[in-house]
Amino acid sequence: MIRFLRYLLLALLATGLVTVAIANRDPVTLQVLPQDMGLFLGLSWSIRLPLFLVIFGGIGVGLLIGFFWEWARESKHRTTALTTAREVARLEREVTRLRAARPEPEDEVLALLEPKQKAR
Repeated sequence: MIRFLRYLLLALLATGLVTVAIANRDPVTLQVLPQDMGLFLGLSWSIRLPLFLVIFGGIGVGLLIGFFWEWARESKHRTTALTTAREVARLEREVTRLRAARPEPEDEVLALLEPKQKAR
């Protein structure tokens, strides 16, 4: 059921994008600088593209900027998680070493409460 809904959503999204592309296929001119400033500086770079490419390109660039921003923002959380995982592994090794060095308890009740060590 979820797979069907996912395919339905993707089909609706594709239909919407194709409709926007068909409706905005007239070429537009993109310029690096405003025309007066470009003439003053001698830089008049421009390119003619269909409007839907400009729209979809803007959406794509915005998504890439957002993904990078989020990745950079969460780097401190990834660093903390990595440090914590290393500390947990170190402490588990230490607990295993200390349990191996300790003699077995002589009291039967304590022996039942202690977790069994994994067979190696």
